[in-house]
Amino acid sequence: MKRFLKLLASLAVTLVFGWWAFRDTHWDEQWASLRAAHYGWLIPYMAILLLIHLCRTARWGALLASQERVRFRALNDASAIGFMMLLVLPFRLGEFARPFLIAQRSSIRRSAAMTSVVLERVADGVFVSLLLRGLLFFVHGDATPVRLARYGANVMFAVFFGGFLFLLFAAWRHDGAVALVRGTLGRLSPRLGERASAIVDSFVGALKQSHRPAEMAAFLTWTVVYWGLNGFGMWVLMRAFPFQLSLVQSYVVMCLLVVGVMIPAAPGMVGTFQAAVKIGLSIFLPAAVVNGPGLAYANVLWLCQTTQQICLGLLFLSLDQLSFRDLAGRLEHEGDAASSAG
Repeated sequence: MKRFLKLLASLAVTLVFGWWAFRDTHWDEQWASLRAAHYGWLIPYMAILLLIHLCRTARWGALLASQERVRFRALNDASAIGFMMLLVLPFRLGEFARPFLIAQRSSIRRSAAMTSVVLERVADGVFVSLLLRGLLFFVHGDATPVRLARYGANVMFAVFFGGFLFLLFAAWRHDGAVALVRGTLGRLSPRLGERASAIVDSFVGALKQSHRPAEMAAFLTWTVVYWGLNGFGMWVLMRAFPFQLSLVQSYVVMCLLVVGVMIPAAPGMVGTFQAAVKIGLSIFLPAAVVNGPGLAYANVLWLCQTTQQICLGLLFLSLDQLSFRDLAGRLEHEGDAASSAG
């Protein structure tokens, strides 16, 4: 019943954001934009998406290198399948896919691999929120989309920088971090406090694996390249539509898209994806353009990213002779175990 209620809630979020994104759509103009788009630009954009996947995989390998230098083929398999599962499974069960798969392909424990996934999320959140806040200094005006962008940047920074500070504290004072969790949540429920502190204890133990400076430098370099390619790719795809933004403006749209897809929604990020792109475009373009060609662009952008992730995941599922149903069932078991523990 609890899982069913979560599914209903995620569907409700999708419907609300989808309604908001498309409520003022100029459907005739959107279809005309889709028919007239220069789809030759899909070729370089799909190539950029492949480079983004390779950067993301190499970056993960840099984080895992302190425990084991995993072969790129194993990293690539786990990364491609994992990000597909993250996209198509509800309740973010796909977050468990990469740790589960890499533990089968190396000597790295699942808890340590899960720690690397959390570190990725925290690093991305801090990086994107700082980038967005910096870019917004060059955006003048106080229209509603601009205010929403600033609010989203501030909330994102507060959440992820707070997580970053906790990780630093946990690495410095392992026992203190565990005691803090036990003392705060334990006031609500002693059982919850004990379980949560056990999770933090395991997580911090994995976190304290020493990373050599070269590995951290590689991780940070790949992070910059990864997000640089993301924004550049979105700018390239805009060439297919009858409106243009500067490269800097495209990075603002990218950052807002990242903020939007953080909102828990139904599998595939439908609704939240289009709504976030719409807010970003609304900062720089008139409403008539946003609700016509702008939403056409948002839908093509979503379709390209979704198709690429699903096709890569299915390809490596086939090459590794894995069953999607079996893997999804194992991840659901992982999710249930994590829910009962935390």
